[in-house]
Amino acid sequence: MFQTRPFIKLCCLVWILAIVTGCDHNATSGSNTVTINPNVTTTKPTEKDPQPGLDKSPMDMAYYPVDYPKLKMSGSVNEPPVARVVYSRPQKNHRSIFGDIIKYGSQWRLGANEASEIEFFRDVIITEKKVQKGRYVIYCIPQENTWTVVLNSDLYTWGLKIDTTKDEYKFTIPIEKTRFPYELFTMEFEKAGKGMQLVMEWDSIKATLPITW
Repeated sequence: MFQTRPFIKLCCLVWILAIVTGCDHNATSGSNTVTINPNVTTTKPTEKDPQPGLDKSPMDMAYYPVDYPKLKMSGSVNEPPVARVVYSRPQKNHRSIFGDIIKYGSQWRLGANEASEIEFFRDVIITEKKVQKGRYVIYCIPQENTWTVVLNSDLYTWGLKIDTTKDEYKFTIPIEKTRFPYELFTMEFEKAGKGMQLVMEWDSIKATLPITW
């Protein structure tokens, strides 16, 4: 009797060899040849910075009452806005700031990039001086034990190009040491007594500007 099982196995083997030979031929002929070199080590391509224009000193904004925009959106506002400050936040970055990066007796923009601005939505009183409602550039002249904070009407200025002939108000305030250094320069409003205060902190220095109305 003819044994069909070995014959079937033989046919299958021949068929598999034909397929392998055909694939090898296609892979090594024609214009679409693919060559793999086992001696070449491939590396993961370097990823591009997804935000190459991101500022190292991002702009920030603080309000009084604190978080006023969020309160307004949620319908929880109990009092109208009094002030807001807009500034950029430079980093300490292992540097000694006051007396080194920022020289004593020199003008400092209270931030980075564009001149920092403060806006009052009503008349206020700062160190017993009445300040009219409006928008001002805010900068300071730091000393070892005090800061002179200045409000200036020369809006839309960049950096340290400040026209001092447009200084409107000056206030001298004490400074104090912080318990730990602040990596990012910070300006924020806090409720204080019958009014509020603008707190400015960077490195190991804290300055507080009292504001009432």
